[in-house]
Amino acid sequence: MRQIPVDTSAAMVMVAQPPAPKVKDRRTGEIATDPETGAQMMSVDVLFAAYGEAEVLSVVVPAPGISGELVMGTPVALTGLVARPWENEFNGQKRHGISFRAVAVTSLTAGASQPKAA
Repeated sequence: MRQIPVDTSAAMVMVAQPPAPKVKDRRTGEIATDPETGAQMMSVDVLFAAYGEAEVLSVVVPAPGISGELVMGTPVALTGLVARPWENEFNGQKRHGISFRAVAVTSLTAGASQPKAA
């Protein structure tokens, strides 16, 4: 799957909705896990503002990559953010979009814990 690195150096990023478990299958309630590490995946909505535009992005991140208290309005850093174009067909309808994934989401508020080195 093609991954496009996203430069966040000129962006202001803040939490729009706190992290919640990423649901893999809505019918069963199965929670998504990272296929490589088995870590539970979380989804956090962030306000991403850069170059005079702002957009809310849903970013998927492994649970161990979340550090600090991430409540609405918290400024954050997104480590290793990539965009992944996707396309599928459901009931004869073609759908497409872009999903976002990061290695870590770190609070930038004073006193926030720092992510552990891998």
